[in-house]
Amino acid sequence: MLYVIVTARSLLWVLTSLFSTLLMLSAFLSPSWLLSAPETVYFGNETVTYRPSVGVYAKCSKPIGFEYPVCTLLALRGLATESFIYPTPWKAATVFLALGLSIMSLTVCTGLLSCCFQSIFKKSIFNVSGAAQAIAGICYIIGVMLHPMAWGSERVQKLCGRETSAFYPDKCSIGIGLWLAIIATVLTFVCSCLSLPAEKSTSSDKVQDKIYEGQTLICLT
Repeated sequence: MLYVIVTARSLLWVLTSLFSTLLMLSAFLSPSWLLSAPETVYFGNETVTYRPSVGVYAKCSKPIGFEYPVCTLLALRGLATESFIYPTPWKAATVFLALGLSIMSLTVCTGLLSCCFQSIFKKSIFNVSGAAQAIAGICYIIGVMLHPMAWGSERVQKLCGRETSAFYPDKCSIGIGLWLAIIATVLTFVCSCLSLPAEKSTSSDKVQDKIYEGQTLICLT
């Protein structure tokens, strides 16, 4: 018989996993990991102030129109893009962040399935997912740390000044993209920890009592 079991702790785990995954996806796609000083361009009688920026996979540069800067991909040829255009540490960061996102996406799916199935390959689905989330968190840490390692590259020096070096942005400032990535990394480890109480709540005595009573939809706080 199929039982649907939802507890407050298991629901919190699933929602936190989903939120952290979406947060990291937003960070990964953001072109605002590193922001340069504001610059001004003139279009006739109009003055437009903008801030060139660069992310792990995208960048924003001089605006063409009156309102928004032009944002494009750094890696037009993927990982085969020349290193002076797309620094090697950023290529590695892209791989680790994408790997972490893939793992977290899988755990979100298994989290949704945990309402109906509490085990996978004879192992607790919560414990397996929690361990996978810890691995995803490690991938995130590596990816986030690799980004500032390339701040001494020629590309970043053109944006932030010649004094720029690894972990020192000189005239640039850290943008929202990097902060989102850091928060998402912390939340990923929180998710890994939440998987343990989620597993206990779905296998508690209260759940077993509901099953013995013949209930197939079990919701507990």
